[in-house]
Amino acid sequence: MGLLRRAEPAGYEDFVASRYREIVRFGALLAGDARLGEDLAQEGLIAAYRGWQRLGVPDGQPEAYVRRVMVRAAMRARRRRWRGEVPTEELPDASGHGFADQSDLSVQVFAVLRRLPADQRVVLVLRFWADASEAEVAQTLGVAVGTVKSRTSRALAALRASGLAIESSKETS
Repeated sequence: MGLLRRAEPAGYEDFVASRYREIVRFGALLAGDARLGEDLAQEGLIAAYRGWQRLGVPDGQPEAYVRRVMVRAAMRARRRRWRGEVPTEELPDASGHGFADQSDLSVQVFAVLRRLPADQRVVLVLRFWADASEAEVAQTLGVAVGTVKSRTSRALAALRASGLAIESSKETS
């Protein structure tokens, strides 16, 4: 007896094909690591696949759903004691170039983001890369707006302390 294959939900494959690179980039920024970012992207895309009909696609916002799943997974991962992998400064078998290799500044920013605590890194990624408001970030993370402001402030201070010049009209006052 052959295996039955479930049909791909209408529009899912096109969504993944058109948005995969940006979703993985978002995950890499959240995780502070390109490979872990791919894992987050896969987790978000699997959740979207399972709930594709509920998302009301094409009128719904599947990418927003995927990002919410990824943020929650990134926050859960930071609470775990053991991740099964030990991060190293440089991988011995690194053969390709990731998105972080695009420029010297992006490499520096990525390295500094990697050293931030996950809660600060997630807030910066949501605020400045995903262009979310403080209220949207607070809602996504389930925290108060004041918590978003303080995490943003501490994270930007850490970026400045690392020698990166940060200019933004989004900074909290």
